Amino acid sequence: MPLDAHALARLAGAIALYAVAMGLRAERWHRILRRGELDRGRRESYGLTAVGYMGNNTLPARAGDVMRVMLHGGPRRPVLGTVVAERVLDVCALAAIFAFVVADRGVSFGPLPYLVGGGLLALAVLLALRRFAPRVREWASPVAVASRGLLSAYGAALLAVSLVLWLVEASVYFTVGEASGIHLGASGALYVMALTNLSSMIPAAPGYVGTFDAAVLLALRSLALPALGFLLLLRFVLFVPVTVVGFAVFLAKYARRRR
Repeated sequence: MPLDAHALARLAGAIALYAVAMGLRAERWHRILRRGELDRGRRESYGLTAVGYMGNNTLPARAGDVMRVMLHGGPRRPVLGTVVAERVLDVCALAAIFAFVVADRGVSFGPLPYLVGGGLLALAVLLALRRFAPRVREWASPVAVASRGLLSAYGAALLAVSLVLWLVEASVYFTVGEASGIHLGASGALYVMALTNLSSMIPAAPGYVGTFDAAVLLALRSLALPALGFLLLLRFVLFVPVTVVGFAVFLAKYARRRR
């Protein structure tokens, strides 16, 4: 891992780009909350987004999303529905990017069949619950409101925002690659980013240990590129700054409120 002045400057640029992507995420959630009349101000949305990512990086099973819901203070099932709507937008945007890159480059599908199979299994479970569990359907109805609202021009606009934020995040992967001496190119950065984040949608250990690392290693090896140095630098850029910021926001605002 080269750590000369040029590499450090690229790492600083990658952190700045990731801050832009996080800002777009927070703004997207803010718009979803406002659409559902759950908005508590842009500052609150941005702060809770940072806290949520801190929680995802330090707690298992994406528990940071639960932290966002609990600390928001609004009705929990509708607020949970806004987080679910975010994930729906992410999956759609990432799947579109991944399909485009695979069609463009002809690269290996990697674990895509397993991801598709898992998605179909989850869909079958949801349909079964909807059909045979009225109580579950009644409980989930407020959660689904925000996702149903995406079937509109408003939802198309949010999908466009999601595509932009994931393109910005792909530029983070590209910049980290340049810092570590790996030349991914635009389509390579998109491929690694989309495959990694689709795999990270699966609830896993804190900081997505295992799923994230395996996806990065698999993607880079399918491109015949060295992986370990890139993975370590990428983990630093994507996990350390936002965790520090989220923890500071939590201590300064939400921990005091809970006491």
